[in-house]
Amino acid sequence: MFSPLLVTGGPLVRELPKIISVDDHVIEPPNVWTDRLPSRYRDVGPRVERRKVSNLQFNGTTYTWDLDDEDGVETDFWVYEDLTVPHRRIIAAAGYPKDEVTLTPITYEQMRPGCYEQKARLEDMDINWVEASLSFPTFPRFCGQTFLEAKDRELAGLCVRAYNDWMVEEWSAGTGGRLIPLCIVPLWDVHEAAAEVRRNADRGVHAVCFSEIPYHLGLPSVHDKDRYWDPFFAACEETDTVVCMHIGSSSKMPATSPDASAAVQATLSFNNAMGSLSDFLFSGVLVRFPRLKLAYSEGQIGWLPYILERADDVWNQFRGWAFDRSLVPEPPSTYYRRQVYGCFFRDAHGLRSLDEIGVDNVTFETDYPHSDSTWPETKQIAEAMFAELDDETVYKIVRGNAIEMLSLDFV
Repeated sequence: MFSPLLVTGGPLVRELPKIISVDDHVIEPPNVWTDRLPSRYRDVGPRVERRKVSNLQFNGTTYTWDLDDEDGVETDFWVYEDLTVPHRRIIAAAGYPKDEVTLTPITYEQMRPGCYEQKARLEDMDINWVEASLSFPTFPRFCGQTFLEAKDRELAGLCVRAYNDWMVEEWSAGTGGRLIPLCIVPLWDVHEAAAEVRRNADRGVHAVCFSEIPYHLGLPSVHDKDRYWDPFFAACEETDTVVCMHIGSSSKMPATSPDASAAVQATLSFNNAMGSLSDFLFSGVLVRFPRLKLAYSEGQIGWLPYILERADDVWNQFRGWAFDRSLVPEPPSTYYRRQVYGCFFRDAHGLRSLDEIGVDNVTFETDYPHSDSTWPETKQIAEAMFAELDDETVYKIVRGNAIEMLSLDFV
């Protein structure tokens, strides 16, 4: 346990435990796939090209731009099959004032090196009072949708393995566990996905990306009558691999209308996590796999008390017609408390509701280097948010629950 109090010459001040952030992001360096794919695929696999772009715009769901404009701004693009994906400042916002965090296209040189370099990332974590960090992918997207959507499935499978090899052998290697590996799977083949979970678990990986709502990706839902996803969930349970579902991992962010501003979408971003949790609570998955762990990354936590209350009420009131009681024999909140973790970075309402959410079900993040990140002031922000909480609760939120969730060797 941490030492809760330090003498500072005035009143006793609690020292915040070192943070374990369960949701950060890595911008892959240009060599991830060119160094690892077979030579016959290097000209068509993911690679970085520098091109000029102008008139970059976001319409609420997709980006558009004018490419190869001589008067445009130099930008680094990921190129893969028919994709050309520009780097933008909003995904590499660390170090920029908020007013300068825009859709501006950028190059690697315009990012903080901590976005993509291991040593620099560790230094930025030190600045931010962070001991360990779990990072989601960028070019593959939050659960590997880029490769799910690819035309060449053989190449896509090789890309998944190459990313995971880079994550384990280069990004996380030699950091003493500080950069926690998080892998992706070939979502289009559940048996290959299960095999990839086991392959990575054999080398110490205990976290895998998954879609919050796979149906939106054209995949079977977790309610599938043939239990399509059971081999994947079984592999995760057997290897103590937590299923990490980031907001946006269903490629469909909640929006009220096509012309609503991105601010509406950002405000409602937790909605898919709420829908996903409802799916799992009534699907029977958590009953069939009682040791399976789910994590809702960047979903925040303030919504949890009501959705649990409502799910339990539906379970009781509508048990004659709304669901199969044999799949969910106990109130849904039972499975949440046993197997599910929420994640937040700023959520005062959620913290006021911890007794309903459960102090053992909450984890903390910094969201480095995204535009929502609290870097480099996470420690100060956390100290202010947690000022009224007891020492044991603070330890669990910023560290202890993450250790349990991710099967870490930290104390």
